[in-house]
Amino acid sequence: MGGTEVLESVVFWVLAVVAVASGVVVFRVDSMARATYALAVSFVAVGLALLLVDLHYIGIITVLMMMMEMAVMAVYMVMFMGMNPALMPMSMVHDNRAAIAAAVATFVVLAGGALLVPWPSRREPEPGAVLGSAAELGEAIMGSHMLVMLTVSPAMLATIVAGVVLAQARGRYDRLGDDLDRRPADDPQPGGVGR
Repeated sequence: MGGTEVLESVVFWVLAVVAVASGVVVFRVDSMARATYALAVSFVAVGLALLLVDLHYIGIITVLMMMMEMAVMAVYMVMFMGMNPALMPMSMVHDNRAAIAAAVATFVVLAGGALLVPWPSRREPEPGAVLGSAAELGEAIMGSHMLVMLTVSPAMLATIVAGVVLAQARGRYDRLGDDLDRRPADDPQPGGVGR
């Protein structure tokens, strides 16, 4: 084993430990913001580990997807809770017994499927084909659906933004006035940080 392979192995195991440790932290912290960032760190570590084993497409998609998802969650937290409430201690679990039962059932179903489903055998490669390339995987996953995704994604984003705007009973102009210069803000219930 060469020096490069040793280094890749060390980095892989460090990322694996970070991914698992961050995943555990998600269930140990007591605020939504900390759990969100811990989850992002866990999935980014998984994505980087996938890059190390030459699964470039899946690794990049995992990192980008989790970064965008966590960014959206951060926007929602700041909009509806403010940053301080998002960092305040709160219970991050609800209905423990039902959650444990659902988690165990999901694990059994997925593990059973992975072990019992007859996996297809590997096909012989066509002459000149490059197996396992990112382009092949991307084409297999998104080839016939790319146009639909490009069309639906802006509509979904616009729907989310419109839903958030319509759901707000009071906006920043209600709080800070037409010129956004009212201090302190006109809040029905004053916050605890002097704003």
